[in-house]
Amino acid sequence: MLGSSCSDFLNEPVRGTQNLDSYFVTEEESVAYLTGCYNAITFYGWWQVYNFWLLSEMCTDDAWMGNTTQAQTDYISIAHFQGIGQTNPACNNFYQQRYRGILRCNVAIARIPESAYNNEAMKARLVAEAKFLRGFFYLELVRAFGGVPITNSFKMPDEIIGVTRNTAEEVWAQVEQDFKEAAEVLPARYGAADVGRATKYAALGMLGKAYVYQEKWSEAKAVLKQVIDSGQYDLMENFGDVWDVDTNNNKESIFELQTRFETSYNLGNAIPVVAGNRSEANDGWAWGLPSSDLEKAFIDAGDYERLRWTIIKNGDTEIAGEPDFEALMAANRYATDKTKYFIDPSMHKPARVCRKIYIPYKKRPARWTQDKIPLNQRILRLADVYLLYAEACNELHDDAEACIYLNKVRVRAKMPEVSQTGKDLQKTIRLERRLELAFENNRLWDIRRWTDDNGKKMMCNIMGPNGTFVKRNTNKDTADPYEWENQKELSNKGETFQENRDLLFPIPLHEITMSNGTIEQNPGWN
Repeated sequence: MLGSSCSDFLNEPVRGTQNLDSYFVTEEESVAYLTGCYNAITFYGWWQVYNFWLLSEMCTDDAWMGNTTQAQTDYISIAHFQGIGQTNPACNNFYQQRYRGILRCNVAIARIPESAYNNEAMKARLVAEAKFLRGFFYLELVRAFGGVPITNSFKMPDEIIGVTRNTAEEVWAQVEQDFKEAAEVLPARYGAADVGRATKYAALGMLGKAYVYQEKWSEAKAVLKQVIDSGQYDLMENFGDVWDVDTNNNKESIFELQTRFETSYNLGNAIPVVAGNRSEANDGWAWGLPSSDLEKAFIDAGDYERLRWTIIKNGDTEIAGEPDFEALMAANRYATDKTKYFIDPSMHKPARVCRKIYIPYKKRPARWTQDKIPLNQRILRLADVYLLYAEACNELHDDAEACIYLNKVRVRAKMPEVSQTGKDLQKTIRLERRLELAFENNRLWDIRRWTDDNGKKMMCNIMGPNGTFVKRNTNKDTADPYEWENQKELSNKGETFQENRDLLFPIPLHEITMSNGTIEQNPGWN
């Protein structure tokens, strides 16, 4: 009798739990699972993805590591090009989280079509959303690490042994396929309840970006023009409104990460805290701060409108879009002069912070902490598409068309229109991307892909012992005073940059180990 009872019990399904075989029964379950795929964009912690996005800025001429009061090793080893990175936490976490996201999408793509409910249109849309997200995750991997393993099925850890890296070309082909297939199904627009989900034109916009990264100029021009001609988007009239906390999902936004403030849940954007001022009324962490080199680029271009909405500097007597400056400074326990914004130069290498992720004083949530800030992260917006399109047109010698869309972006920034051609126009478009999209996770990927007149990638002319960024910052006569005085982060960032190593990030050592050595490391990394 006892044996019979045990046998019957062991054959009973476990109650109160679900697995993949018992999930996806209803439409609601499928929708809920897709929400988890969107969650994988950042996993809502500061260390999984946000941290790497900031690290990518630190590797450019736009930013310093910034915080000079805490341990710096993990950031310094990558951002200062020391060649030590196989076990770097930021790189490793990002790599792992991107594959976690890919796994979630793979499950959705495989299981949702088999669901029992009878709404084939909804199933198709959800699968298309998952393909969009998978394409985005692979895009972020390939531009950071080069060729990586393509895995579009559920794999257990022991199945990783013997896996090898696909070529970069193969990964880009997967990216293209995912975005194309997503665009064929996704709607042009959603109702209010579904704002933030990937649309047809988000997929086409990201596909266009993928084409530009590969220098597929004709394909890029055609697909980006579809986004422009869709009529779904328009530039915000004022540049300062693009990143305002009150203008999430504005008319310029094509795809952005949705956030909200909840006291009990981690649903917010971590960057306003992680990259915020440490010596302010609400303390930030000061990791990833704007460089004087970026500020100088604005000034040299005469671009004061975007400058004031991009950089806040120690000693400023006002902050763009901050109506409560006096109240902010009255609450600042660090400042002695309450008429000037205080960014302690001894704690912050450049004595500057980013305005785009700054939250005005009286709009800050009740709990000022990472994972709580309700500022959506703009991932793709129309100005980016305009400039990508202009770049493609210029490469195809259609300079008149390129100028039309370049000038739309410039006029909004109160800059004069241009009517250039050839290499002159190319240089203007490249500068425009720097000024318009600063701190929007574009600069590193742009300078790694652009080729200068000497045949070198632009990054190789910015960094290295003779790089423009390095030479400026290691000469007292040309260096910024704040940056020169604070050598807790050395000013020689970029001096040890190596062309044959630092145009890619290192593959995490644990991935190589798990594959039993069949996944190979990028050249030059220790």
